[in-house]
Amino acid sequence: MKFLPLILKGLLRKKVRALLTLGSFFLALFLFGLLAAIQLAFLAGIEIAGADRLVLINRVSLIQPLPISYKERILQVDGVEAVSFATWFGGYYKEQKNFFANFAVDTDTYLEMYGEFDIPDDQWEAFKKDREGCIVGKFTADRFGWKMGDRIPITGTIWTGTWEFNIRGIYAGRDEVADETQFWFHYDYLEERRPWGKGTVGWYMVKLSDPERAPEIAKAIDERFANSPFETKTETEKAFNTGFARQMANIQLIILSVGGVVFFTLLLVTGSTMSMSVRERTGEFAVMKTLGFTDVSILLLVLSESLAFALVGGSAGLFAAKAMMPLLSKLSAGLLPIFLLSWSSFGLGLVAAVLVGLAAGAIPAVLAMRLRIVDALRRI
Repeated sequence: MKFLPLILKGLLRKKVRALLTLGSFFLALFLFGLLAAIQLAFLAGIEIAGADRLVLINRVSLIQPLPISYKERILQVDGVEAVSFATWFGGYYKEQKNFFANFAVDTDTYLEMYGEFDIPDDQWEAFKKDREGCIVGKFTADRFGWKMGDRIPITGTIWTGTWEFNIRGIYAGRDEVADETQFWFHYDYLEERRPWGKGTVGWYMVKLSDPERAPEIAKAIDERFANSPFETKTETEKAFNTGFARQMANIQLIILSVGGVVFFTLLLVTGSTMSMSVRERTGEFAVMKTLGFTDVSILLLVLSESLAFALVGGSAGLFAAKAMMPLLSKLSAGLLPIFLLSWSSFGLGLVAAVLVGLAAGAIPAVLAMRLRIVDALRRI
């Protein structure tokens, strides 16, 4: 702590330059935080995918249906504990920009399939008793100001027209990465009203008694429906979600590329700042050594200044990014399920800032440490 006044003096020697350097760290770590949140938003489904669940779709395409009669045949496969299904509805609320994930579900089995969703028992029972009832995620309910008992119109895009639902429950995620944007309603309600597609579902979810047997069971299911008019493709939920995310883009590669460029630029900026600071203080360092400061203390002093830039500017940028998460969620309009800067990503960003600070200050610090008193005084 006794060197703190010296560190502050060094940092504030050129106030404008110090402010710009802090701003560089702020912007770099702010961008890092946003990119980390976007990556998590794209890959949230992969992170929470159940190890004991399989997803079964039509072999041709996800948009092609499967017969509802497959449910009982899937249950007959050894190792299958439970089966549920859902069908994509593709509706919107009032305007097309008010999009969110909505689908018809098997009310008898769907909630048991997804333990990451939390909904009071009385709400679920009320939903099951109301043929026009629906369950809404907390995020979507907050987004539109919906509350329990509201009757809301949804405009269909696949099965056109206005469909009205009664909100009988609002679910929440049991952890911070759970998707709270979904809208569920009765498959039976869809079945009785739609003019075409009757007797089919969009996809099946299969719960396994032993997750270790997932590849074996997936193969057995596909073989059961081989050479039928509706062949299937079965894979783990994690593999399915990963493939779906990759259709959009290689998000991780984009983030690494942008992040690499940002941190390399930050390294150059900070290194230049510290080099100029050391050159301007050559005489000061000579006097300090004359007064008894060791080479190591000079080295640590310069490194401490560089680390101070990294920690102060980097922390401010990360906290600012974390504060932006609610706004990003609002701007995404439900297209991505969640925006969250996790504490692990926060820590990773801070570590990266510290490493950049150390790397940027290393060469100037070594030069200051190796500075000879006679040579330094000669330059004055």
